[in-house]
Parts: sequence; structure tokens; C-alpha cells
Amino acid sequence: MPPARDALCRYGAEWAATKLRWGLAVDEAEQGRLLDIAAGCGGTDVEFTPAL
Repeated sequence: MPPARDALCRYGAEWAATKLRWGLAVDEAEQGRLLDIAAGCGGTDVEFTPAL
């Protein structure tokens, strides 16, 4: 995990976007970590294009 807050927010957004893009499952532990990251990243948008 990146130590800088801005980098952590970007990492979390890109992590979520990759999961969404490819329709990948998220286990309970991963979901909890993503929610923890997102809680400290107000205003960070997750943008993705679904894979065809």
C-alpha cells in the first residue's frame, strides 16, 4: 500500500476500477479494505470502462 494519502486514494480507486472493469469478485476482507480506503478519500471518483 502506498504510504501517502493521495497515492492511497488513487490506488484504491484504480483497484476498484479494475475489479469493476473486469467484473471480478471481491471477498469480504478485500471489500473491508477498499471501504476503509474509500472512507478517507472523499471526492475521489472511480472511473472505468467495462471490458468487452
